Amino acid sequence: MLTLLEVLRRTADYLGSKGVESPRLEAEWLLASVLGLKRLDLYLQFERPLGEGELDALRPLVRRRAGREPLQYVLGETEFCGLTLKTDRRALIPRPETERLAELVGRRVNGPPGRILDLGTGTGALAFALLHTWPEAVAVAVDRSDEALSLARENAVALGLVERVKLVCSDWYAGLAGEEPFDLIVANPPYLTAEEWRTAEPEVREYEPREALEAERSGLAALEAVVAGAGPFLRAGGLVALETGVEHCEPLADHAARHGFGAVEAETDYHERDRYLFLRITEC
Repeated sequence: MLTLLEVLRRTADYLGSKGVESPRLEAEWLLASVLGLKRLDLYLQFERPLGEGELDALRPLVRRRAGREPLQYVLGETEFCGLTLKTDRRALIPRPETERLAELVGRRVNGPPGRILDLGTGTGALAFALLHTWPEAVAVAVDRSDEALSLARENAVALGLVERVKLVCSDWYAGLAGEEPFDLIVANPPYLTAEEWRTAEPEVREYEPREALEAERSGLAALEAVVAGAGPFLRAGGLVALETGVEHCEPLADHAARHGFGAVEAETDYHERDRYLFLRITEC
């Protein structure tokens, strides 16, 4: 029988031969998932022999990852701001860059927000992370994809947040007539250019929903729509927080100024690139 370490090495070699980045780490995640262990617990069981049933369970997962299906889809879940979220092809995989947006928002709001609007919610990651941060808040989470909203609903139920979030199928603000204004509007809308989409890794290009990633006008179209429509839905003193492409902050700041946002602040991502924009409407 093969030992855990032997299987781990063979799996990592195979994934590496297929172009998977960090093949050893990903092999560990796959094996830990099959064995029902934490990843670091594998290191305490390297000499453990693996039975044929365990290998049979591992093989299809390895084949999927070797085909460049994202690890988060293969595992069926991912961690986001300390929450475990179900992930599959219905919605974009939440990224560390968006975790940073949630972190930065917490530093910039003027007191705990009562009402939060999450535009383009996908899995619900941003809305649920912010609701977890502020237990008294409620949220409206918007997506134009019924499939994404069904996934967000499953995550809301699993996290015990279904009573605090309203899921709305809408193209940005179009379906929000009658909603009270919000203290905080957050969005991680599509912002890849057509060229960025064409040159993306297979994990992105072949598996994640294109409509959640690419936008017209050199990636600016969705961001501009979010900014242009925010005013009527924002309370006095409220905050708009956006994740953007690295070339977007300057033109989007100009666009925001034309729509009444007098206070505009950019913030960098983990690689020191302008990635986030924070907007407030200033009174005359």
